[in-house]
Amino acid sequence: MSRKTIDIHKRTLGVNLSSTGASIKLWAPLANNVEIKLNCSTKMALAKDECGYWQLSATSLKEGDRYTFILDGSSELPDPASLSQPEGVHRASEVINLNFEWTDQQWNNLPLQNYILYELHTGTFTPEGNFASIENKLEYLKDLGVNAIEIMPVAQFPGNRNWGYDGVYPFSVQYSYGGAKALQHLVNTCHQMGIAVVLDVVYNHLGPEGNYFNQYGPYFTNKYATPWGKAINFDDAYCDGVREYFIENALMWFRDFHIDALRLDAVHAIRDFSPVHILKEIKQHVAEWMQETGRQHYLIVESDLNDTRFINAPEKEGYGMDAQWIDEFHHALRVTAGGEQHGYYSDFGGIEDLAKAYQNAYVYDGQFSPHRKKNFGVKTDNPGAQFIVFSQNHDQVGNRMLGERTSRLASFEMQKLLAGAVMVSPYVPMLFMGEEWSEPHPFLYFVSHTDPELAEAVRKGRKEEFAAFHIQGEAPDPLAEATFRQSKLQWELLQHEPHNAMHRYYKALIWLKKNNPVLSKPDRRQLHVDYSKNNQTLTLHRWQENEHVICMMNFSKKEQSAMLPSYAQQWHKILDSAAPEWSGPKAGEAILTAAKPGSDPLPLQPESIIIYRSNSF
Repeated sequence: MSRKTIDIHKRTLGVNLSSTGASIKLWAPLANNVEIKLNCSTKMALAKDECGYWQLSATSLKEGDRYTFILDGSSELPDPASLSQPEGVHRASEVINLNFEWTDQQWNNLPLQNYILYELHTGTFTPEGNFASIENKLEYLKDLGVNAIEIMPVAQFPGNRNWGYDGVYPFSVQYSYGGAKALQHLVNTCHQMGIAVVLDVVYNHLGPEGNYFNQYGPYFTNKYATPWGKAINFDDAYCDGVREYFIENALMWFRDFHIDALRLDAVHAIRDFSPVHILKEIKQHVAEWMQETGRQHYLIVESDLNDTRFINAPEKEGYGMDAQWIDEFHHALRVTAGGEQHGYYSDFGGIEDLAKAYQNAYVYDGQFSPHRKKNFGVKTDNPGAQFIVFSQNHDQVGNRMLGERTSRLASFEMQKLLAGAVMVSPYVPMLFMGEEWSEPHPFLYFVSHTDPELAEAVRKGRKEEFAAFHIQGEAPDPLAEATFRQSKLQWELLQHEPHNAMHRYYKALIWLKKNNPVLSKPDRRQLHVDYSKNNQTLTLHRWQENEHVICMMNFSKKEQSAMLPSYAQQWHKILDSAAPEWSGPKAGEAILTAAKPGSDPLPLQPESIIIYRSNSF
């Protein structure tokens, strides 16, 4: 079998409508006979080509038709490249048209270094739990200062409740969220308001329920295993069809949905020893699309390998990903704030590792990792814009047995310090929905599998997962609707204290991040860190030309002191988390003159961050 060239201009897999009818294309290289069955009645045979694709052109298909494929006369199956599954993952696929009247022609993506990311889960972000209700909150997000939303996976999953990482139809937008048209409408509205849209996609595995891929062809390989079962076949026999499937998927989001960036889940679980890694090949096709359209798109990866190959440019033998989530910053920050040191947190000692994360991005850059029992990581000179940092996200909250947010694990003052520590970093910041008002509701793990054996396996797996954290008690039932309901945001809290004070603090912090000439640039080079392990204080000094910013953080529960640099004539306070306006205990001095820096120590309130600027020397 030879490999076909991928057409970047249109979707070719599945059923696609045009002015002259419909084209049908299915990859089933081992099948001897394939038919499409329309509306539970009409059957039509498809013809096989030399690459294992079965194809048919038909004039009888129209939008709204339901269809299945029949392989070798066996049971009817949904389309693996389905665009819509209105009756769930086990039933017929629906013919839909992705044409949309876009009005975002003037939009072009923001520079990645300017992103203020806000991660959200469609089902729990609002009471309604759909795309239309997200649109109703865009004014709020704009007012907060957010300019990029990151939507957790929306690929069709079993039932109506799921994190999204059990999706089994990568091309089909979750029907209960509103489907493809509603997602397109949301993206269009976001662009009209100057907000970029990042979509979380899963290319390392497919969910178990409704997964009929093996009946179509060798989508999986026995060569490797992942935490979720067999690995997707990116380098074994027949892998060309699988690679084309996922390349087409990435292109579809950019071309047909105008998505600005994809966040690729857990790429360390993608096994590919091909001469050209699948991520690099995706990048090549996306680059071709960008060159033709003039529009900018980003590929962001989640990776725990501390391996710069993922984010290095192709000319540096890299895969060309634009940025990565960096969990190590989170882990060091969480331990510094007094968090537990079990499981993967056991690798982190606290404030000295946070200082290293500010300077070097990777904490583990070649030294021995006790948790992994091996030397781990490499050093990186990649720019700060290639690293995304956070004080919490869906994984770090939801993978706790009780789904506690930082609001349940840290004091009110510490929450403000954590937010400040993220925003003053030389990296791209991300918030997790609700943290900006100290949402107390948990974000629990939830699914709605209908297979009893699978449901019980999920319950058992969750219990085993928490063994390393030594957490006592019973894990909430991930299948229970109450677990899902408990995870929804409480928007009404914005009207009450101390939630309103936290929200106002976040607005001020984000404004400072976006508008200060030093903090707005993710520059890792012009930066210096001092810390005291005994006092649990850290001073971050950043500068651009003659503008200097000093960020002093006290992670202890006692008042500490720090010395401002003596070379400036005057330091002006630009943010103080301990100020009464944010329900803090005591404000620091607004202006420090030349007489004080270098001589009188500055008191630092417990669990606080205070930021000064100076451009006078």
